[in-house]
Amino acid sequence: MTTVAAKPATKPATMAQALGRALRDSMAEDPSVHVLGEDVGALGGVFRVTDGLAREFGEDRCTDTPLAEAGILGTAVGMAMYGLRPVVEMQFDAFAYPAFEQLISHVARMRNRTKGAMPMPITVRVPYGGGIGGVEHHSDSSEAYYMATPGLHVVTPATVADAYGLLRASIASDDPVVFLEPKRLYWSKADWNPDAPQSVEPIGRAVVRRSGRSATLITYGPSVPVCLEAAAAPAPRAGTSKWSTCARWCLSTTRRSPRPYDARGVRSSCTSRVASGARAER
Repeated sequence: MTTVAAKPATKPATMAQALGRALRDSMAEDPSVHVLGEDVGALGGVFRVTDGLAREFGEDRCTDTPLAEAGILGTAVGMAMYGLRPVVEMQFDAFAYPAFEQLISHVARMRNRTKGAMPMPITVRVPYGGGIGGVEHHSDSSEAYYMATPGLHVVTPATVADAYGLLRASIASDDPVVFLEPKRLYWSKADWNPDAPQSVEPIGRAVVRRSGRSATLITYGPSVPVCLEAAAAPAPRAGTSKWSTCARWCLSTTRRSPRPYDARGVRSSCTSRVASGARAER
């Protein structure tokens, strides 16, 4: 059962803390979950998301790897074939490009290649996007590459609670998931209680963040706070600032389509005017 924090006994937490807690809880509940990547062990990751995991679970389950992304993901493929649930961290968005051959040729295709006999329960965590003053190879918005690859789920959280719940769901999935973590939201805060979990919508469901009547904004990940701010802005005329914001917080690609999302949920929230938004640094 995938979980997120409930409301009672909440306290401020960052998205990075929620992601770290999701990894810890998944590893505690399932000994087949292994974390691997560059600097995820002793350092705790560049953004400290994996801080403390090596101390608690040992270096065999939270493993520092060489600087070789293709090798990291290729190792994860072998681990998944032997029944483990590897969680791979690509240190930055564009650092993942050397691993594309493994991702596209093997991770995304293995289940279809074996007629369903061999699932690929691999989660690839990718800190992505700009907004933090990052240089080249540290600020790419690369979601389109993954969305165009049949066989992959693509997920990106927009809130602290989403970060926890969606990462737990991704790790529990028997299909490979590219989990895009918006770097500009790592230190965003919200009241959150990880010790009182409740079930959440499965991957692939849209959620309405703000109800209204005038227009619908459809977006995902780092663009959600921007669209919510726009939705709350005063309208030119008094009494007409009613916006409906549908946050497509699960971008998922399946074996059958490069762009599957919760079409029914999005349509049900749409008003007579609809706009979509995405943040992509150029």
